[in-house]
Amino acid sequence: MPAGVSWPRYIRMLGASVLAMFAGAQVVHQYYLPDLSIPEIPPKPGELQTELHGYKAREEAAAAFQKLKEGKNVD
Repeated sequence: MPAGVSWPRYIRMLGASVLAMFAGAQVVHQYYLPDLSIPEIPPKPGELQTELHGYKAREEAAAAFQKLKEGKNVD
């Protein structure tokens, strides 16, 4: 009996913890939309530039919405 609990309870808690971890990882990947593509030739040191594409798109959409609310013209 690990941690003073029965095996069935221990296994249930372990399963719930793993499922919560997987669900959290899925939420983070849906929010940030990481670029998971692997380039054929790896970049040289210092050349790699990373961007959060999902975050950038949401920021642009929020800025455009704010301009619309203010009555300005959006390109």
